[in-house]
Amino acid sequence: MDGSIHRFFFHQVCVEGRVNAHTARIVGGWWSCKYQDCYPLVCILCFPLKFIDLRCVPYALAWGQSLVVGGNDGTVIFYDDKGDIERQFDYSGPSRGMDSGSSLSSPCGEFTTAEFNPTGETVVLGNWNSFYTFTYKQRQQVWEDVGPKMIKNLYSVTSLAWKNDGARLAVGSLFGSLDLYDACVRRYHYKGKFEFTYSSLSQVIVKRLETGTRIVLKSLYGCEITKINIFQDRYVVANAIDHASSTETLLLGDLATYKLSEISWANGGNEKFVFDNPACCIVYHAGELTLVEYGCNETFGTVRTDYISGHLLSVRIDESPSESSGSSQVKEANCVDNKKIAYLLDAQTINVKDLITGSSATVSLDSKVDWLELNGRATLLLFRDRRRQLHLYDVKAQVRTTLLNYCTYVQWVPNSDVVVAQNRSNLCVWYNIHTPDQVTVHQIKGHVEDIERTNGRTEVIVDETLSTASYLLDEALIQFGTAIDNHTYDRAADILDLLEASPEAEGMWKKLEEMSFSGCNFLVAERCAAATGDIGRVRYLHKLNKLVVQNAMGMSYYVARSRLALLRKEEGEAENILLLQGKTDDAIRMHQQLHRFGRSFAIAEERSHPEALRMRQDHFQYLLDSNQASKAALLKENEGDLLQAIELHLRGGMPGLAAQLIKRHSISNPPSIMEQVAASLSSGGLHEQAGEFYERMDQLQRAMDAYLKGSSYRKAVELARKHFPGRVVQLQERWGDYLFEHNQVDMAINHYIEASMSAKAIEASLTARQWTRAVQLLENVDYDVAQPYLRRLAHHYEEMNQTNEAERFYVAAGAPEKAVEMYTHANLWDRAHKIASSYMEPREVSLLYISQAQKLEMGGKLKEAEKLYLTINEPDLAINMYKKQRKYDAMVRLVERHRQELLKETHQYLAQHLESEGDLRNAEHHYSSAGEWLSAVNMYRTNDLWEEAMRVAKVHGGPNASKRVAYAWALSLGGDAGARLLTKQGLIEPAIDYAVESGAFDHAFELARSALS
Repeated sequence: MDGSIHRFFFHQVCVEGRVNAHTARIVGGWWSCKYQDCYPLVCILCFPLKFIDLRCVPYALAWGQSLVVGGNDGTVIFYDDKGDIERQFDYSGPSRGMDSGSSLSSPCGEFTTAEFNPTGETVVLGNWNSFYTFTYKQRQQVWEDVGPKMIKNLYSVTSLAWKNDGARLAVGSLFGSLDLYDACVRRYHYKGKFEFTYSSLSQVIVKRLETGTRIVLKSLYGCEITKINIFQDRYVVANAIDHASSTETLLLGDLATYKLSEISWANGGNEKFVFDNPACCIVYHAGELTLVEYGCNETFGTVRTDYISGHLLSVRIDESPSESSGSSQVKEANCVDNKKIAYLLDAQTINVKDLITGSSATVSLDSKVDWLELNGRATLLLFRDRRRQLHLYDVKAQVRTTLLNYCTYVQWVPNSDVVVAQNRSNLCVWYNIHTPDQVTVHQIKGHVEDIERTNGRTEVIVDETLSTASYLLDEALIQFGTAIDNHTYDRAADILDLLEASPEAEGMWKKLEEMSFSGCNFLVAERCAAATGDIGRVRYLHKLNKLVVQNAMGMSYYVARSRLALLRKEEGEAENILLLQGKTDDAIRMHQQLHRFGRSFAIAEERSHPEALRMRQDHFQYLLDSNQASKAALLKENEGDLLQAIELHLRGGMPGLAAQLIKRHSISNPPSIMEQVAASLSSGGLHEQAGEFYERMDQLQRAMDAYLKGSSYRKAVELARKHFPGRVVQLQERWGDYLFEHNQVDMAINHYIEASMSAKAIEASLTARQWTRAVQLLENVDYDVAQPYLRRLAHHYEEMNQTNEAERFYVAAGAPEKAVEMYTHANLWDRAHKIASSYMEPREVSLLYISQAQKLEMGGKLKEAEKLYLTINEPDLAINMYKKQRKYDAMVRLVERHRQELLKETHQYLAQHLESEGDLRNAEHHYSSAGEWLSAVNMYRTNDLWEEAMRVAKVHGGPNASKRVAYAWALSLGGDAGARLLTKQGLIEPAIDYAVESGAFDHAFELARSALS
């Protein structure tokens, strides 16, 4: 009442959305906090502090962006946190503060109440028949008077309240009236689908006009919202700025989940947004991807990449295939933070990054990646390269597997780890992706379009050009995989119970058994073992489960833990569990049941068991009675009774073990034992070990015989070098022969060299294809020894196309004709002729070339054969070859070049031959080439081809010759037919003259009459 305002401090007193402590104040007895949803939790009150001293009673008091005070003096004052005045409005004068068009002239009354809107940037103060509104201008950082709202007969305003989104203001008066006012800075429509209502500069209500659903965009930092966009009719993106501090923020919201995020953002304006993942927004700016989870006001990851296509990015945030029947424990286990992203470092390198731990895994390929996607848990990555190869990558194990060599479509089945892919006309389905070799294949006639999973049905939609077909997937198998991943093993077993027996089902039972056993669900593991027919495991698990049920400690019971360790094949752990409980007899009994008697004796002796000695003796006697002498020998060896151990080994027919024991302990006495062991080794075929024993006994000849009998030539040669030097060479040869017979030819070479057996060494080198070694050996032997191998060596170099080396060895072997033949096949005629001329007699050269030419002729290589014939000056053979092959042009070419005097005769012969065969055109060519064109004319006349005869006569004999042929043609026709022919040819008058000159007057008169008629 004295006009003073006191300030109180409370620590850890309110929360905003989540538990974030801040400081609130009690000002003048009023609870005041700039957060409207702030409620005190723990009040720790300090001593009051006098804050402001007024000249009036502060009835209206509120704290938002600033502290506002109004009282009965008609003055409104705004203070900052330090109590300094920011702005003062004085309405104490007459008619101050009225609406411009108001008929009321009463002065401003006392201010009765004040209320800030949720953002703290607008405040309303109640007065007489009116309320006053003030707003904070961010850019000028000053408070401005919006103006009073006058309401007739309202009387004093006693209470004010804002709607939590700041869109409405409720005003209560002294006489019980309650008015509701629409309060907004501005409002407009966006693309005819949404309405934006600015309740303040930092708060906007986004309303979907079709459904009426709303989301409130509110800057937590009080920044002015300057720009709003909506993508895909669902995702809201807004830019905000604080003009005082130049702070920029980015607001991201989801209209479907009503989640809103605000992050600090600088240099905005050129961002690209990716909304492929409904849980987060991906913002691309300046080569960097920023990931923001809706509902969180911090970025949870940034990566650098230039590939932002939805096909080349995959983000998973706490996702997992759903399981309706999952237990609360499973659901709780699945809520572990799991945030991963798969993206491209470059076109051929994929990086999978854990955004929680910062660890990453890299996959490098030799082809560009064109599609990738993580599964729901981000444990597996599917990706496809430009060659259409489909790959699977296990993120944890970092193992890559190729699923298909050609793939046109691939996708995870929604809410599962089942993969569907298309390989040409095959639809491939992996119900258990952890076993990539188990794939279900369906034949389809089109292209996969989509996968639909609704109402407990999963269908693959296939476009078959003229129609659309759907292929139903096995929902039970899909749910099985989901149940396995969710660790709901009972549910998985129930699903498998409904399936028919099949190899695929059996594999799934085994997978479930492995998972349930590792998850300590032994009841399900027992069911799985029964389904797979593992009776022994079923009985063991049944006893274990029964033991767990009957004992109150459950799996903590030491017997259950020891049996479980045995089931896991951890015998040492099972032993430790029993011994820690003081159950020595149980531990001994366990090892005896496992036939680990040595360990059972050790435990008995370590624990000073009274029956330890008797147990060992009884076991030894049991081994003897059951003919297990070798095991009894091991027992005696452990006890230190080596001689008896040797005897037992020999009795058990294991002289090798006896020999090892003697060698290990360096036993040399008594000699009878050594002799007995050596004899047993020899009779058992262990000749090398027998030889060693004989050598130790200084029986060198018997040792040598044993070594040779067992083909242990290394030992034999070592023994010979020490005691029989004269036999070393012989042994080296035998060693080489042994290796050669057993196809170890390359190893035999050195032994033949050691034995000075050059021929055998060369033969071994050639057989082992060690050609360089063979050449070196041949250079050091006589010609008579080397000659049989030179041809083989030359033939090898010929096959390797090393003609120079082949020539050298053919000549050295005295077979130059082989070198000539090689060069002939290689079309190296000059080199062939050089070799032949240098190393062969002329007659031999001729015969060789003729035989080679005939071979080439038979192979159809006539050009090559011609070269050989001409090389030895035998053109007649080449001419005859072409004659037999009916290659007459080549034949005439050779005759013209080498037998010019026979050219005309050749043409005449060929013309007559071709005429007899009916090839008149080629016969004409040769008659003409021989200058016998009249023979060609007669040939055509004989075959009644007068027109061809006239053509030949005109070409070679001129017009007169052609007329004579026409006259002869007319004579052959006779009468009117002949006259018509001559008339048609324009030769009637020359024909009459020719007939008169020839004295054939009758024929002349006949032609004349025919021409006149």
